[in-house]
Amino acid sequence: MSLRAVIYILAMGALAAGGCATETAWRDPGVAAEARAVEFLKREVPAWSRDNGCFSCHNNGDAARALYKASQEGYLIPSPALADTTEWVAHPERWAQNRGDPGFSDQRLADVQFAATLAAAVQSGAVKDPHAMRAAANKVAPAQAEDGSWPIDVANPAGSPATYGVTLATYMAWDSLKRVASPEASTAKRKAEEKLRAVKPDSVPNAVVLLLFLANDHEGSRAGAIKPSLDFLRRAQTSDGGWGPYADSPPEAFDTALALLALVEFRTEAAVPEMVQHGREFLIAMQLADGSWPATTRPSGGRSYAQQISTSGWATLALLATR
Repeated sequence: MSLRAVIYILAMGALAAGGCATETAWRDPGVAAEARAVEFLKREVPAWSRDNGCFSCHNNGDAARALYKASQEGYLIPSPALADTTEWVAHPERWAQNRGDPGFSDQRLADVQFAATLAAAVQSGAVKDPHAMRAAANKVAPAQAEDGSWPIDVANPAGSPATYGVTLATYMAWDSLKRVASPEASTAKRKAEEKLRAVKPDSVPNAVVLLLFLANDHEGSRAGAIKPSLDFLRRAQTSDGGWGPYADSPPEAFDTALALLALVEFRTEAAVPEMVQHGREFLIAMQLADGSWPATTRPSGGRSYAQQISTSGWATLALLATR
C-alpha cells in the first residue's frame, strides 16, 4: 500500500472521529484533494445506474475510470462503488441494450467510453476475462470513419469532458484497440495511427492527444513532433497554472487535467516538472468543497451534471498521475 493511501486512511478515520489528526494527515494539499475527489466519486459513480436504471458515459465512464485508477494507487474502494460498472463493462455484448434516453445517447461514444472503462477495469484486476477487451474492440472498430477517426461531437473542435470530440475520441478508441490482437482491431488501429500522426497541435486537446499518442507510438518518429506540442502547452499555460482549450482561453479544469496527463509522459523534458506542479496547484485550487470540480462546458460557464462528473473524473486521474 502506498504512503499516500495510508495517509488517506488515517485522514478518513480522523475525520469520522472528529479527531485533530486530520490536519496532520492532510497537510499535503495534493493528498487532501485526491482524498476528497475519491470520496466524491465513490458516492456518485454508483448513483446513476441505481437511480436511472441505465449506464452512462460520465458516471460509468470517466468517473469510474478514475476510481479504478485510485484502487491501483492504494485507495480503498468499497465493492458497491464499482460493482455495477464492472459487471456492465465486462459484457460488451450488452452495451447496445442500455436503456438510456435515445435523444441523449450516442452509441459510438458509449462504446468508446465503456471500452476505455473496461481497459481500466482489466488493468486494475477487477475484470479478469481475457476475451472481454476483444469483444469491446469488435464494438468500437466498426464505428471508425474512412479517414481513420471516430466522428463524435464533430461540431465541437475542442471536445468536452463527457463527449470528447473527434481527436480525443480517436485517441481513446485507438488506446483500447491497441490492447487487442485481432485482424479487425489491427486494421482499425493502423488507420487511427495515420490519423493521429497528422494531428496539429493547434489547441490544447489536440496537443495533448498528439503527445499521449507519441508517448506510445513506438513505430513512428517521435522527436520532431514532440517539441511543437510541448512548446504549445508552454505558451498556453496561464499565469495561474491552468489551461483552456486554446492558447488565449481562460483556464478550465478539464483542459488542465488533459495537459497534466500528457506532460507527465515527458517529465524529463526541460521545464515540464514546473509546468506540472503549477498545473496541479491550479486544479487543487479549483476543487469544490464536496470533492468535485466545476463542469467544463463548451461554451464556458454552463451547468451540466454529466460534464461535472466527467470533469471530476479527468481531474482525479490527473492528480493521481502527477502525484
